[in-house]
Amino acid sequence: MSGFYPHATGVLGYKSPRAQIGNRQTWSQLFKNNGYYSARVSKIYHMGVPGGIEGGGHGADDEASWTERFNSPGPEWKAPGVGETLEGNPNGKRPVVGGNTFVVVEADGDDMVHSDGKTAAKAVELIEKHKNERFWLGVGFVRPHVPFVAPKSYYPPFLPYEKMVLPEKVENDWADIPKPGINYKTSVNMKMDIRKQKKAVGGYYASVAFMDAQVGKVMSALKKAGIEDETIVIFTSDHGYHLGEHDFWAKVSLLDQSSGVPLIISVPGKKPAVCSSLVELLDLYPTVATLCGLETPKHVQGKDISMTLDDPSKRVRDAAFSVAPMRRGFLLREDRFAFIQYNEDASGGIELFDTEKDPQQYTNLAKQAKYADIVDGFKKKLAAKLTSVRDNDLKSDKKK
Repeated sequence: MSGFYPHATGVLGYKSPRAQIGNRQTWSQLFKNNGYYSARVSKIYHMGVPGGIEGGGHGADDEASWTERFNSPGPEWKAPGVGETLEGNPNGKRPVVGGNTFVVVEADGDDMVHSDGKTAAKAVELIEKHKNERFWLGVGFVRPHVPFVAPKSYYPPFLPYEKMVLPEKVENDWADIPKPGINYKTSVNMKMDIRKQKKAVGGYYASVAFMDAQVGKVMSALKKAGIEDETIVIFTSDHGYHLGEHDFWAKVSLLDQSSGVPLIISVPGKKPAVCSSLVELLDLYPTVATLCGLETPKHVQGKDISMTLDDPSKRVRDAAFSVAPMRRGFLLREDRFAFIQYNEDASGGIELFDTEKDPQQYTNLAKQAKYADIVDGFKKKLAAKLTSVRDNDLKSDKKK
């Protein structure tokens, strides 16, 4: 939203970068300042789940970014229904608990009991109200973030849970990766047996189905308002997710399952196509500004990817850059190789995966002699990337 990489602002945690960026315009603020109605519904900036959703507060939101902002409180793991704590509950006696915990709740009631149902309803209301003016609308659905809570009507396709298929489990899968590369949530430390693992997958799928239905309501509202063919729509996420791959669960790893996100962009007048170019979420700010005829502020570090909408064979980036601040990890993901380094001096270890030969990233090549030159090359590329990230528009403030 700010247009900066986190290592440019130094904001690596769950808070707004406003203190660091000063009066520089965020993505939605640029549109607000150019005559657009700009609104946020629920989680766009960080908002703790489930705590922030239960409380209904603004979280780490940036007030200057919006004309109006709306929160969608919900009961989360406390929702009435049939619930089970899957994590840290080997004997099945632990009650349903909240926090960043794997819990499945087949909830009583309809969509409007929950945050995402309320978010969709508010988005539909705002589309109808502002259909005759220009608007920038950020609609933040919280599912499928844990806890996996959805109305029970979304669960039947995924029942019984025993039919869920888990990813392949490879013996000694972690033996060739550095300690920081082992995710913070594993089947082992979460004490989840196979039954619980399969239920976690089913609960995740039901949460996705629930969220998908809410997206459908928003899309239908655009059509009903008669502005479907006038509106740019972007569907994406803040991170990927492990569902048992490598016996990992949740986010934070820098493997493809966690660092990759869905990205669907619908633009009026552009034909459907699939583009395989590497891009970053940071690229959405300058891209949408360009599509709407606005000048991208000079501080923005993303790249305009709008040319791919006319020619999907275009390449935008040689590598996508991502970070995992909790483990001081850095990722450079090229078309073939994924390079992961822990600590800027690599003291935490290195991972290198050939994603063409090893798409599930089971074999770390970093210590194999024949890949030494490739590893050295990636180290230099990463150092250069970090230098370029930090050589940014904020330096003018520091000099003052």
